[in-house]
Formats: sequence, C-alpha cells, structure tokens
Amino acid sequence: MDDQEKVNVGQPINEKNLEGGAGQVLAPVHLEHVDHITSETEWKHMLDDAIAGEASEKSLHWREALRLYPKATFWSFAISLCIVMEGYDTALLGSITGLPIFRQHYGVYSGNEAAGYQLEPAWQTAIGQASTVGNIFGIFAASWFQDRFGYRRTIQGSLVLMTAFVFIVFFSPNVQVLLVGELLCGLPWGAFSSSAVSYASEVTPVALRGYLTTYVNLCWVIGQFIAAGVLLGVQDRTDEWAYKIPFAVQWVWPVPLFLLATFAPESPWYLVRAGKLKEAERSVRRLASKHESIDPTKTVAMMVRTNQHELDNAPGVSFFDCFKGSDLRRTEVACVAWAIQVLSGSSFGNQGTYFFEQAGLSTADSFKFNLGQYAIGFCGTCASWITMTYMGRRKVYLRGLSVLCVLLLIIGALAVPSKQGLTGAKWGQAAMVLLWVFTYDFTVGPVAYCIVGEVSSTRLRGKTVGLARITYNIVGIVAGILNTYMMNPTAWNWKGYAGFFWFVSCFLCLVWSYLRLPECKGRTFRELDILFENKVSARKFETTEVSLEVEGGHA
Repeated sequence: MDDQEKVNVGQPINEKNLEGGAGQVLAPVHLEHVDHITSETEWKHMLDDAIAGEASEKSLHWREALRLYPKATFWSFAISLCIVMEGYDTALLGSITGLPIFRQHYGVYSGNEAAGYQLEPAWQTAIGQASTVGNIFGIFAASWFQDRFGYRRTIQGSLVLMTAFVFIVFFSPNVQVLLVGELLCGLPWGAFSSSAVSYASEVTPVALRGYLTTYVNLCWVIGQFIAAGVLLGVQDRTDEWAYKIPFAVQWVWPVPLFLLATFAPESPWYLVRAGKLKEAERSVRRLASKHESIDPTKTVAMMVRTNQHELDNAPGVSFFDCFKGSDLRRTEVACVAWAIQVLSGSSFGNQGTYFFEQAGLSTADSFKFNLGQYAIGFCGTCASWITMTYMGRRKVYLRGLSVLCVLLLIIGALAVPSKQGLTGAKWGQAAMVLLWVFTYDFTVGPVAYCIVGEVSSTRLRGKTVGLARITYNIVGIVAGILNTYMMNPTAWNWKGYAGFFWFVSCFLCLVWSYLRLPECKGRTFRELDILFENKVSARKFETTEVSLEVEGGHA
C-alpha cells in the first residue's frame, strides 16, 4: 500500500443488492432490526442520511463537538464515575497492608521484630486478587444483561449488589470472610469496568470519544487518590476502625450513582442494535444541545448503516464470534492493549505504600508518597488529553512504553546501593516510582481505555471490552501473585530488584505495540470496520483513506 491509499472496493452484500449512484452499494430490502424499511427507495434515502450524518460527525472539531453534545459529555462523565469505586478498592487493597493494625488483625507475627506482623504471602495474594477473580465472572454476567437490558439497567443492578456485598467486607472477622467479601464485590466491579468504557464510546461523537474513554482512567485514579487520602487519615489509629473506615467509605457511592444511572439516556447504539430506532433518536436528542440544529435521524441512520454492515459481514454476537474473521485481530488488539497496563509494571508501580515501606521509608512517609503518587497520576491523565489531541493513540503508547522501560531499569539499578543502606538511593527509588506513575498515567494508563473502546466492532463491543478486561484481570492476577512474592520480606524479598523483571516485560510490550497497535484517532466505527476487514497494516491505519460512499470491501 502507498502512504496515502483509499479503500473503495465495494463488496456485494447478496444477490439482491442494487448499485446506486456515486459507487454506493445498496443493502437488501429487508434489514434485520429495521422493520419499517421495506423498499430499496427507503433504504436509499436512509443511506443518504447515513452518509450525511457520518460526514458531519467526521468534520466536527472537539470544541464544536463539545458545544453540540454537552449532555453526552455530562452523562458519559456521570456513568464513568462507577469506576471510582473499582479504583478505590484496588488502591485500598494494595496499600491497606501498610497499616500495622490491619496486618496485626489479619496476619501473623513474622518472628522478626523489624518486619512485625505480616500477612502470609498466600493470604496476601488471595485477598489482593479475590476481587479480580470476581471481576471476571461479573464481566460474563454483565455481557448477558447488557445485550438484553442495556447499560443503564446493568449498572443499576450492579450498584444494588455492591451495597450488599460491602457489608461482608466491613464486618469480616477474619481473613477468610474478608476473602469472600472481596470476591463478591468483584462481581459488580466487573459490570462497571465493561459497561463504563462501552457507554462512553457509544454516546459521544468521534471528536470526543478519546477524551471521554480516557476519562474512565481518570475516574480510576480519582478512586485511588481517595483511597490514599483515607488511609493517610487513619494511619495513626490503633484500633479496628483504622481499616473499617476505609471499607465503610465504599457505601458513599451507590445511591448517587444509582440516581444518575436512572436519569441517564441509554446508548443509542444499543437501541439501534435492539431495533428501537425511535428511542435511539430520542436518546440522540437528549445527548445533544437543545439550542443546536442536530438531526438525530441522520445520526441514527449512520448507526443503522454501520450495524447492517457488521450484520452482513459478521452476524454473530457471541463471545466465540470475537475470535472469527477480522474480529479476531480486533480482540487481540483490545486484549493486549489492556493487558499492557499490567505488563508495563502497574502492579509494581501502583503498590506504592507497601513498596515504599519495604524499600526502607517510614510508614508515615510511605503513605504521604502514596497520596502524592495518585495526585501525580491525576495530573498525568489530564495532560494525556493534550497529547492525544495532537499525537493520537499509537504514538503516545509507543513513547510512553519507551520511557517506562528506562524508569524500570533505573529503579532496578538503584536497588543495589539501596540494599547497602544508602538513604539517597531509597529516596531515589521513591522518586523514580513517582515519575513512573506520572508517565504511566500520562500515556499507557488512559490511552488503553481509549483503544479498547474504539477498536471493537459495535455489535461485539460489550463482549470484546469484556474479554479485554478479563485478559487484564487474568494477567493482573498472575502479576499480582508474582509481585507479592517479589516484595514480601518473608518471601523472595526482591524489593527494587523487581524493576529488572518488569523492564523485560515492558520492553516486550513495546515491541508488540510497534508491530500490532493501529491508530484509531478520528475514525468512525464504520471506517474501522472496513480497515480491519481489509487487513490494513497497523502502521498504515493513520494514512489510509476510507470512502464515505462505499459500504465495504476486500483489499
């Protein structure tokens, strides 16, 4: 392919197709889920509306899109707040082991006065990964509910379950009950993690899609920041409320989030897939500004066209269909891109308090560094919106991984003088971890959400996002187990030397990203369908043109 290429080879959908003007290929007279279209003329009119709607959406600058769709921005922000809970608990479980009273209640005396009470490595690993295991089962369940009831109802049901399961965690008398509670809490978090990204990618126009999918990562960071602040506030307590208060904070979220989900509009893409076109038009109106002349008919026609294109090329909607045809590559990109969040070293870099303590800093300094770590992560995610505007996704990912590799190598190298007791080396490691967190939340962390939300086909989005999150969780479990043993003084006790291990992992991620990660910035979902179906190289996604008129084709 040349650097500038146009994919415009029309593919007949079936023998009854009729070629229209300007190279258009008309669809069958009877369309699945579009019962009111019964003639070629009606389809031709809808196709004209679809082309006009797609052209209008592609021409929008992000400022204009924000003006035209302020409500879409608000509702995407609101639904994504569910991820705050998941980020909160993930950071809580990663850092609450830094509380001596928590280790005393749930752990055993290590026999070493310096180490004091410690959770047994097996139990520390089990508690840390229990919610992740629950998350996997929650994603499978959420996929079924999303297809039948939509994103809103799925989120509402998950919030109710979340409220109930926190009781088990809060009142857990021993480590076994705590494990069960965290496992059950993971079920609704699985629904949140798959629903929030899908909803954000579907209710916003192309120009805002990158910002609002990466905002999901910002919600994750906000949850982590709140957890760090709560733990900093209770670190001096010597009673059971030192860890009960952080658990109780989880009851703050469900009620306001349930109300927001109640009033939020359903995704118009979901409504189109369900054949509810009139409801889809009403949803588009609710997402757009009342004072702007937006034609929801054309927007919905664009969605119907994309939906029908995918029906004609890959009609299945099961998890197995994610591994067929062009969807196999899309599933690979989504799964690996999200797994890279872990494989680039997040289980190492984001276990702040415990790492800082094992590196030799005091408990008080460790919690302060931990709070600063998430504040830096918040700033990094906000800054990522600027880089994505001008650089897209692929370049940000590649450069971010390159910097993370260097930082992990430095952290590993500083472990040598740190082990010899040099104070400067310990503080140097802490500084490198903070820099790693900023780089991660400036690049890989938020952009992964954007990639996963964009790369899947519309009909398989919920399942592709679910599989990607499951991959992330499975990789996270393995990485969490390894990292626990690397850091725990009663196990391998690697401390900063773990940086060398994660450097190798991060470098392999960089190689994969260069070879396989496509650039999806500015592409409509129909364009992405055609690019993947034509097997365009990842390095040529950005420069390949796709005709607005042509329905699809093979290279």
